[in-house]
Amino acid sequence: MARIMVVDDEDGIRRVLAQLFEYEDHEVRTAAGAQEAYGVFTDFRPDVTFMDVKMARTDGLEALTHLRELDPQAVVVMISGHGTIDTAVEATRRGAFDFLEKPLDTDRTLLVLRNALQQNGLMAENARLRGEVESRHAIVGRSFALRQVLDRVEKVAPTDARVLITGENGTGKELVARAVHRLSPRAEKAFVELNCAAIPSELIESELFGHMKGSFTGAHEDRAGKFELADGGTLFLDEIGDMSLTAQAKVLRALQEGIVTRVGGAKPIRVDVRVLAATNKELEEEIRGGRFREDLFYRLNVIPLHVPPLRERREDIPMLVQHFAESYAREGAVKPRRFSDEALERMQRMDWPGNVRELRNTVERLMILSSGPAVSADDVDLLVSGQMKGGGLSSDLLSCQTFAEFKEAAERAFILQKLRENDWNVSETARILDMPRSNLYKKIERYELVREG
Repeated sequence: MARIMVVDDEDGIRRVLAQLFEYEDHEVRTAAGAQEAYGVFTDFRPDVTFMDVKMARTDGLEALTHLRELDPQAVVVMISGHGTIDTAVEATRRGAFDFLEKPLDTDRTLLVLRNALQQNGLMAENARLRGEVESRHAIVGRSFALRQVLDRVEKVAPTDARVLITGENGTGKELVARAVHRLSPRAEKAFVELNCAAIPSELIESELFGHMKGSFTGAHEDRAGKFELADGGTLFLDEIGDMSLTAQAKVLRALQEGIVTRVGGAKPIRVDVRVLAATNKELEEEIRGGRFREDLFYRLNVIPLHVPPLRERREDIPMLVQHFAESYAREGAVKPRRFSDEALERMQRMDWPGNVRELRNTVERLMILSSGPAVSADDVDLLVSGQMKGGGLSSDLLSCQTFAEFKEAAERAFILQKLRENDWNVSETARILDMPRSNLYKKIERYELVREG
């Protein structure tokens, strides 16, 4: 059932259309003029509006413009008893979905309604998908270090300045590049990315600039490169420090002249591309070692933007964990599961050498493998096997202040793991540990060990 608004200063037209749409099981509201329609539209939020062109006081085309200002996605069908091509063209220019002439034909009216509802459904689906994409590429956190990055993103995004994004692997350099594109005047155009480290050096030029059929073995047809695909939009060159010197020279020319030439081709192609680059390398060091062109570095590094590692913004970890947990649950991949305060505290103390990427993978692992209704600190101790340092000791054990505390924490973690391995069969665990069962019961009680789930 859809919500439909009918706007016409003729009472007969309003009643006929209302009856027609109600017969089709839709909810209908009517308005006798533009001013009344604005109030109904705001309260009712119709899926489709049918509105007369010629009305007393306020013209229907004027009302159409105002409705589209209230909601740029409003789907409005205009009706006219004196239809002309000029009126139809003007209505379309102002955003009308379609144009009907009086006397209204029932079949034609219902066909237009079905098409309008389909259009509305597509817009809603696109909005949903866009929301999912934006959620997937969201930059999550409120730390001072992250706010500094986002402040700079907001300043540089509206310009066409090139940005060099630096930071360790997994810090979210791609997300920052996407944020710059999303906030730029190029947002409606393509965001094209190329991981320079993932492409063999002999193919990188073809990927960047395209190639002509027969220009090399395997070139079976003409193909546009990333620069052409990003024309009018943004090209993100990830891991730019791994690009060959030959390709660097061609990228430099493309940046200087706005022209690319396909491999095996002779025709220069003009492109309008904003280039964002990222690297986890110290490019100044690469320049000294003769592996990166200094002139290209200065072309790319107009606005430097450093993304801090996760260990420098630990206060963002609880928000990131919640974001990833909700995303996985929403996708239906895993059962919804909350993280206990103790688990979050434990995760905040870890170093995360793989940064946000490692944290995201860890959250997924914990949600899949944890057995209780909530992910506990014990789950983190047991399942986050990558968080080991100091010769195999967890950061939690190393945080103990005295040797006595360390021994207790180690014994607790060891017994808990053995109980889990044996599905909490105390007799079997005691046998494997070569410990009297009564002693094991005492330790379970002492350390307040409880089976999860």
